[in-house]
Amino acid sequence: MLNKIAVIGGGNIGGVVVQEAVSRRLARNVALVDVKPPEFAKGKCLDIAEGTPVISADINVEGSREYDVIEGADIVINTAGVPRTTRPDGTMPTREELLGTNLKITDFVSEGIARFAPDAMVISIANPLDAIVYRLHMNLKKDRSRLIGMAGVLDSARYRLFIAQEAGVSVDNVQAMVLGGHGDSMIPIRSACRIAGMPVEQFVAPEKLDALEARTRKAGGEVVKLLGVGSAFVSPAWSALEMAEAIAYDKKKIMPVSTLLKGEYGVNGLFVGVPALLGKNGMEKVIEMDLTEKEKELFKKSVASVQKTADEVIAMTQK
Repeated sequence: MLNKIAVIGGGNIGGVVVQEAVSRRLARNVALVDVKPPEFAKGKCLDIAEGTPVISADINVEGSREYDVIEGADIVINTAGVPRTTRPDGTMPTREELLGTNLKITDFVSEGIARFAPDAMVISIANPLDAIVYRLHMNLKKDRSRLIGMAGVLDSARYRLFIAQEAGVSVDNVQAMVLGGHGDSMIPIRSACRIAGMPVEQFVAPEKLDALEARTRKAGGEVVKLLGVGSAFVSPAWSALEMAEAIAYDKKKIMPVSTLLKGEYGVNGLFVGVPALLGKNGMEKVIEMDLTEKEKELFKKSVASVQKTADEVIAMTQK
């Protein structure tokens, strides 16, 4: 058990993270910061705290509008950002407008982390994932072991679910990896997909796999469309918590995370989704997979997309 986990942003994802961190007893103290008035974070945490006797959890839960509530955190999970929602006049903000807004929020978040939890490991969920984790790196200048983005765990879980449903097997039987950027360029790695240790093609036809992999790339949008308002929140929260648990319990667990590459996969200076070993020291090792020639080409295209996003972040910084 950790001493303290802090969550930044108390929206749908942040709320689930706080609730689950308490119910799973991941830390003795769980803190939430959210700037929404009047005292949104405090109210959300009081609600959760009042339920702890029911689940016999002696966990201190504290919320605030001020960042000092995260002081001394071992792990900080960042969910702060605004979603792309329709304006009252029916228009939607452009991608550039949304990115600009969320980068400003990320700068504010960075200041809070640097001041009150400078030694914390940071797991970032906020979207656009590739841009936000890169901006956090620019601002915090943390060692790559202590700053990672959550994307691949969720994308791989979606891929596993779709495969399991099509094959008619338990999700526990399916192993899968989704690499690259968090978006349309992500790559479900078919060559590494196994069902009970056997190649996935033994259970699912190639043309069906094509469709399932395309669905995986668009899975986030599928949820948004069905909800009407907002986006996925339970599955991203659970995915980040799986990463936090691997660190808290020193599991030495391999999972796909967005991490800073330093020559691995032929990439330098970009946060890209790849398999990594997570333990008490954070991101302890990047695992290099053997990819097929087709997968290598798709990975290069995904890296190019991530590079474009990083260039946009730098350009916005210079404005």
